[in-house]
Amino acid sequence: MAATRIISIVGKKNAGKTTLVVALANELSRRGRRVMTIKHTHHKVEADRTGSDSWRQYHEGRAERVLLAAPGQRILFERAADEGDPIALAKRFLEGADIVLAEGFKQAPIPKIEVYRPSVSGEALYRPDSSDAGLWAAMVTDDYAYQAECPVIRFQDTMWLQLLAVLAWERSLELPE
Repeated sequence: MAATRIISIVGKKNAGKTTLVVALANELSRRGRRVMTIKHTHHKVEADRTGSDSWRQYHEGRAERVLLAAPGQRILFERAADEGDPIALAKRFLEGADIVLAEGFKQAPIPKIEVYRPSVSGEALYRPDSSDAGLWAAMVTDDYAYQAECPVIRFQDTMWLQLLAVLAWERSLELPE
């Protein structure tokens, strides 16, 4: 079995990270890859209805973990002291993936694809003189003039998504066993 790969999709608020993750996951899946995703968020997740049995088990009962098991779906609520390391999360929860697309995790030492739309987010996160500049696998932008020392893919380019899928696969990090 081949090793799982991981790459992060980063960008500023409302730049289009989730839209890009969805498009890239779909393209990689179309190519026969098993794609799994991680979404990093800075706010508390409320995915359960207040007062439901599972909500009560987790909040009132203070259970460490609650697993919701429904036909065709599983949801795990788990208490965690930290935000999580995307590599550790992928290894623990996403076994069997060919590639994990981790939305966010700007500070993690994994390859990154940045969505940069100057009309939405001002300046890019990418800085060619920073110590982590070598982690940038690509920039995806709608800015015709933008230049970087990593590949720059423009949404207006023909076959931009197909090119990005190749770059995401080739430049992603193979997870250690």
